[in-house]
Amino acid sequence: MSALLLSLSLAIILITAVDIPASAASQPLDECNVVWNTPGSSSQDSMPIGNGDLAMNAWVEENGDLRAYVSKTDAWSEIGRLLKLCGIRLELSPNPFVSGSPYLQTLNLQEGVIKIEAGEGTHAVAVKIWIDANHETGRIQIRCKTPHQIVVKLEVWRTKPHELDGKERFSAYGLQESPQPVIESADTILPAQLNSLRWYHRNPSSIWAESMRFQGFGDLIGKWQDPILHRTFGGAIEGTGLLSSNNTTLVSSKPITQCNIAIQALTKITNTPEEWEDALSRQIIVDNGLSKASAWKAHKNWWARFWQRSYIRVSGGNQKDTALVTRSYTLQRYISACAGRGAYPIKFNGSLFTVDPNIPGEMYSPDYRRWGGPYWFQNTRLAYWPMLDEGDFDMMQPLFRMYLQALPFCELRVQRYFHHQGAYFPETMYFWGAYTNDDYGWDRKDHGYSYVASTWIGHYYSDALELLTMGLDAYRYTQNKSFLTGTYLPLARAVLTFYADHYKSVNGKMVMEPAQALETWQKAINPAPDIAGLRHMLASLLAMRNKEITSGDRAAWQSLLDKTPLLPIEDSPKGAILAPAEKTLEPTHNIECPELYAVFPYRIYGVGRPDIELARRTYFARLFTGHEGWRQDEIDAADLGLTEEAERGLIERYSQKPPGRFPAFWGPNFDWIPDQDHGCAGQIALQQMLMQTVGHRILLFPAWPKKWNVSFKLHAPFRTVVEGIYRNGKLEELRVTPENRRKDVEILEDIPAVNKKKL
Repeated sequence: MSALLLSLSLAIILITAVDIPASAASQPLDECNVVWNTPGSSSQDSMPIGNGDLAMNAWVEENGDLRAYVSKTDAWSEIGRLLKLCGIRLELSPNPFVSGSPYLQTLNLQEGVIKIEAGEGTHAVAVKIWIDANHETGRIQIRCKTPHQIVVKLEVWRTKPHELDGKERFSAYGLQESPQPVIESADTILPAQLNSLRWYHRNPSSIWAESMRFQGFGDLIGKWQDPILHRTFGGAIEGTGLLSSNNTTLVSSKPITQCNIAIQALTKITNTPEEWEDALSRQIIVDNGLSKASAWKAHKNWWARFWQRSYIRVSGGNQKDTALVTRSYTLQRYISACAGRGAYPIKFNGSLFTVDPNIPGEMYSPDYRRWGGPYWFQNTRLAYWPMLDEGDFDMMQPLFRMYLQALPFCELRVQRYFHHQGAYFPETMYFWGAYTNDDYGWDRKDHGYSYVASTWIGHYYSDALELLTMGLDAYRYTQNKSFLTGTYLPLARAVLTFYADHYKSVNGKMVMEPAQALETWQKAINPAPDIAGLRHMLASLLAMRNKEITSGDRAAWQSLLDKTPLLPIEDSPKGAILAPAEKTLEPTHNIECPELYAVFPYRIYGVGRPDIELARRTYFARLFTGHEGWRQDEIDAADLGLTEEAERGLIERYSQKPPGRFPAFWGPNFDWIPDQDHGCAGQIALQQMLMQTVGHRILLFPAWPKKWNVSFKLHAPFRTVVEGIYRNGKLEELRVTPENRRKDVEILEDIPAVNKKKL
């Protein structure tokens, strides 16, 4: 990960590498720490810890065993599932976790560490669990008052080839209807070394090759690198004072008072297993040469800088509600940071923190997750929108990188399927850009290669427009020219060329047909999300004066804007409202509100923008309402200055009781546990309630309840940071960096109440 961090092209707002005193942010942040006074009963009671790429779920069971599941962002199996690396079980004797003994387990956010204190007197034990923020190493440090016997066990459940059948195939989404067996191979446990346990999973086959062949690209096999075949992931477990007793167990040769356990992780595509083993050995040598005190100091500094670059701390009003909002927002940002700096984007359906599923009548491993390994942009996007205002641009990089790497294949697909130029990205796709075979359709009789069987995503192209919108905002915030030229413009040119070439025009206006309005109206003409995305994107690009945008770009984009239809509008009992499409051709199939995409993510309507009453009427006339999962009601409400609606929806969202013990492991909702959409949609709403930007304007408190106090630090376009304290309905402190942006700040403290009856 260190090489990745050095090359991040989005990290424009630099954070200096100096020590930051814990007192700088620890007191308010400590209120969001998660503290438990008793052990748990299963992985459902686990705490998350991670460094952005490597992560663990950790918990202590009632029998006294400390357990953890280890995960990594690039551990893709041969069938495209994101697997756990392993489990770890740690036993201490005498047992400090016996029932009735003192017990304190704390997730310390400021330091990015789980601390466990248990036992009393001579049996007292302190455990510290952390994933090094700067290295691919997990660390478990044990300190005992008196010598203890310590046993560490590697737990591997993939001990033989495993066929996924029946309902378990849902975890291999895309292969549910496969006529062939769906099989994952076994892990390999290597012979133990003196004080080291080592293991790996190596893919002997590849869903990539199968998908390429099936979807009309068999000629690429052998020419393009297969990103799945021979991908090898695993690691090593070592501990000071421990010796191997067999291939899966380390034990202390005698009772000891302290032990430092290191979990190394490595993913690499190699020609042979031995090459992977050699690379792991070199990684271990480097880690062993590190000063552990210096590594811990650097780790704490990374987390301190992370928490200092952005925060929202709400108080006042109903203290229970505001404390809930603050903690939920903070914990979700922490979870995103634990999985947001790896080789691939955050998985919406559980991230790196899936656990043993609690499904009545079914027994699956912690590798199980509903919807499997593919990425749905509709779901993935919500983890990334909050990162703009948080200044977490380094964590956005994996998302843009995945789509940029998939671009050549997606361009080739358009040429072969439609015989024109440009690119689109399937709404549901593997990380290399292919459809899942289930969505593409197994029965190809009488169908050409361009036919996609799934009506849910068959003509769903607007995801690329939202990706471009997010990318343009990332550039506006960072002003990073290398991102603009190396990542953004190649994507923008390809996607906009696709729209320009793909649809016919009638009387000078594009007719998008066949098309769909998200997954809800699966047959539609001129859907609102596509129109809103095109009009927003094209107007924004044409307004830019960057020399990197050529005269050819401008001519092509102006031509496309000229033929893009106007947003569809329909009548309602209260007056005109936005429509989901110019024409819908069948009943609804899902519960999205595509007509409100002109509010979010495309922000054509909203506070400080024209015709807000039209959008407000649309909001109150929407067919589907809710505050869970990927629904965006409170985001829309905040963008429209509907304070009461936004507040109520946000509290309802964050009041959802998680099925397990960790307070931010919501779900499953529409996805899985922990549901990343649920927490991140709340983040977006809270940010939009507090601050919105329109061009150069920075609007503060556009949908903020006056009874809520807040201290905040948020990022805005043009490398701007806004900090403030709002108390008792008034802004008491404001700091804007750089200072010349202070003139662009507008305080919206007296927005008139909205009369819902009239709307």
